[in-house]
Amino acid sequence: MNGKIVRNEQISAGHFLLRVKLAESFKTPMPGQFVMMRDPGRIDPLLGRPFGVYGFERSQEEVTVEILYKVVGKGTLLLSKLREGDFVVVLGPYGRAFDTHPEAGKVVFICGGIGVAPITYLAEHYRSLTAARDAELICYYGASKAENLVGIKELKRICGRVITSTDDGSHGFQGLITERFSADISLYDTGSSKIYACGPRSMLKELSELMAGSSVFCQILMEERMACGVGACLGCTVLLKDGGGRGERARVCVDGPVFDIGDIHWG
Repeated sequence: MNGKIVRNEQISAGHFLLRVKLAESFKTPMPGQFVMMRDPGRIDPLLGRPFGVYGFERSQEEVTVEILYKVVGKGTLLLSKLREGDFVVVLGPYGRAFDTHPEAGKVVFICGGIGVAPITYLAEHYRSLTAARDAELICYYGASKAENLVGIKELKRICGRVITSTDDGSHGFQGLITERFSADISLYDTGSSKIYACGPRSMLKELSELMAGSSVFCQILMEERMACGVGACLGCTVLLKDGGGRGERARVCVDGPVFDIGDIHWG
């Protein structure tokens, strides 16, 4: 369906916050699901681009979706040039959502780069699920440098603790966020802890090595290139371990983008 842009603002170098007003019939996305978006006035690029949901609101007055995105190619560059009042095609929500556990005692979020977008939406969902209890919401957030820690104020509003790392040491721990998480991993080695992660493939692979042999629940959201978003083109497949339950290969757009961390064969 067509959506009307009400905000498309640069919030940091190369990072934009997009807010789109939609028809009331648009289905409320669950945390981890994504939308496909494109400019209806262009045929190049013809296909849409996938975006994790950063925020969603449904009121008597309007329905809006928020997308936090980084300009990384032609499609996102063209999207960044759209202005308030312009229209975009928004399709979805698509994909498998995160499994949530209202009874969790500790909920740990790990995100790298623009992976902060779907993690923030999940964290907000958990905040409402656990509002009546003393559950701990903890986020580990890594980026290349301080200015790329976009959305950190929102995370601090939602989570009781936000622990950061940067490659250059300009904010928080100097190094990878998985290195910082590894120092605390024993704190979450219980059945009441739930771990969720989204970020670059290298980050998720390292996390899987840290979690190897652990029985702690851990789900990840894979960031893969998607062309169609509905499983037809087979352009976003990932290799699964034997016993993964979805065959040798899985399509990230329909079998994911959320997977149990132990199902992925990283190669």
